[in-house]
Amino acid sequence: MNAKLLWERYKKHLCVCPSIGLMLDISRMNFDDTFLQRMEPEIQKAFKAMDALECGAVANPDEKRMVGHYWLRAAELAPSPDIRREIEQTFLNIKEFTSLVHTGKITSEKGSRFTMLLCIGIGGSALGPQFIADSLGTSRDAMTPYFLDNTDPDGMDKVFDEIKDKLSETLCLVISKSGGTAETKNGMLEAEHAYTKAGLVFGKHAVAITGVGSKLDKIAISGGWIARFPMWDWVGGRTSVMSAVGILPAALQGIYIENLLKGAAQCDELTRSAATTSNPAALLALAWYHGTNGRGAKDMVILPYKDRLLLFSRYLQQLIMESLGKGEDVNGKMVNQGITVYGNKGSTDQHAYVQQLRDGVNNFFVTFIEVLHDRDGVSPEVDNSITSGDYLNSFLQGSRNALFENNRESITITVEKLDAHSIGALIALYERAVGFYASLININAYHQPGVEAGKKMAGSIIKLQLDALSFLRQNCGRSFSAEYIAEAVNAPDSVESIFKILEHASANKDHRVKRIEAKNVFDSHYQAC
Repeated sequence: MNAKLLWERYKKHLCVCPSIGLMLDISRMNFDDTFLQRMEPEIQKAFKAMDALECGAVANPDEKRMVGHYWLRAAELAPSPDIRREIEQTFLNIKEFTSLVHTGKITSEKGSRFTMLLCIGIGGSALGPQFIADSLGTSRDAMTPYFLDNTDPDGMDKVFDEIKDKLSETLCLVISKSGGTAETKNGMLEAEHAYTKAGLVFGKHAVAITGVGSKLDKIAISGGWIARFPMWDWVGGRTSVMSAVGILPAALQGIYIENLLKGAAQCDELTRSAATTSNPAALLALAWYHGTNGRGAKDMVILPYKDRLLLFSRYLQQLIMESLGKGEDVNGKMVNQGITVYGNKGSTDQHAYVQQLRDGVNNFFVTFIEVLHDRDGVSPEVDNSITSGDYLNSFLQGSRNALFENNRESITITVEKLDAHSIGALIALYERAVGFYASLININAYHQPGVEAGKKMAGSIIKLQLDALSFLRQNCGRSFSAEYIAEAVNAPDSVESIFKILEHASANKDHRVKRIEAKNVFDSHYQAC
């Protein structure tokens, strides 16, 4: 396509959204001139499905739940007065609690002001808060945030080493809807151990964000924790960042949460429009549909040209892949849908994997994210009349052009400035695009049966470990092979899992299991001391 035709296509398909300071360009997705017209009936169905969802329809039929993350930034749209009151009261409580912490009216056990924040969660209870903290944090933050987002002992030690002697000034948020999620429970118990070791009472530094009446809620009540904030059944983990899950840590960090919510609300309002060509979330979903042939045929590469957006691709991985990666459609037909998401940041990506994107297998489409405003203040020149930000912009455009030149498709999202308002708008844009795309491919975006299956299998591994180690202790001093132990605990079909359990147990001092090595690793024996 010659330059003039490309310019005309750009003008035709550029969606300009001044109310949220955002532009969406899908012109370099190679759909034909009739694509949007052909898809119009389907996207109109998606608009109606979204309207029903926002009005309180049971949009997650598997779990018989409403899906209401949109109400979090527009409580007046909630389908009942009770839900509206809960939302409004929770945000008032967050503001009041934050003020009491920041002014030193709520203090640590030793009477000192809280200066550090430790957030414990997994998945949506960590990725959203981490993304907001990293994208909007400054050296002037009221509190410095840290995260335990896994059950990796070494990772937890690293965080506690960074907090060091400031644990007494650290407020701990434990975030889990049920309180039974293993990673979060383990993080909480490890944190409790660290506080106790430091001579501190954990409950006097702890806050729960959880479902009313959950295991965690009961622990917080019995332990005399400082405060509790709710999580609701109608908010899924991957869309919970605008609830107390993300808003409380952001407010405590010192981020202006009103602008975050306002940006999301204004994007929601804009993307409720049934005028497809002026609705950026609809256009984004349609571009995905074209790029993947509605079947997940290509991967989505997120390339934000802004350091503060580095974690955005990780956040979008969960939002998009957990929402769209489904075996069955809503009618029970096996479809194996989904879009794989990965990303880095510009211009680091040019020194990492743009080589493959341009010249390797053409199994992806790129989303470039451009931020026009470089920094507060004036930039020094690094070349004659050229700044570092000019180079960043040139690298973005250069990569975009180099990919297009080799028939590689891309989308470009441009925001004027990276701040709480634009972060809120970006989150809302992708949330709604996911909902629209799910309607286009007829799947339920709001459940996660694969995640639950993985949890159940993890539980079976824990049971195998308990059985295997119990057998070794009952036969203390004697050594056995993995195959013998598997037979002994009536799990002959699980010998591989038992072998890996024993390898892990013998590599750590916790279980006092010794490995007696053999020439062939599979002939090694294990004994309990």
